[in-house]
Amino acid sequence: MPLHTIALLLLAVLLGAAGLRMIRLYVKYAGPRAVTCPETRAHAAVTLQRGATIRTGLLGTPNLELGACSRWPERAGCGQECTAEIAADPEASLARIIAGRWFEGKKCITCNLEFHKIEWQVAKPALVLADKSCVEWDRVPVDKLPEALADALPLCCTCFLASKMVAERPDLVLKRPAFPKSGSREV
Repeated sequence: MPLHTIALLLLAVLLGAAGLRMIRLYVKYAGPRAVTCPETRAHAAVTLQRGATIRTGLLGTPNLELGACSRWPERAGCGQECTAEIAADPEASLARIIAGRWFEGKKCITCNLEFHKIEWQVAKPALVLADKSCVEWDRVPVDKLPEALADALPLCCTCFLASKMVAERPDLVLKRPAFPKSGSREV
């Protein structure tokens, strides 16, 4: 095999490995996160600068820099110490992971459906908040998510959509009498 063919194959393998590493870094560090601000001790919603994270992570440990924070612009000059929390456990602060862990093993308060691993692209579960309002979990601001989950009740997607229909378009909802119990002669 000619030397230039071997060099091209080696280059293709290296580029493929780099591309795979970039995809893994993107998946690991992309998305909104709920962290504890070291300065205020309050929850904050942050996102990382993906380009810097991927670029620096290609050859080693990524350098985590904030791209956005719910405490900015007032606290924009902070030292970004919250990135240490993300570096310690990159998944723990991701909003979808926080919500997924909260839902897992719980049952819908309306239909009693048990939540298992959430398929986020298929159907988003919802929350019944402390004020009795219903909202899809991802409509809760990320910096408010931990507090909202502390007082919320789980609602499956189907029951959420039904309650939303009743609230928004009661004129289209048909109320039927309950089904007779099994063994009953009532029709």
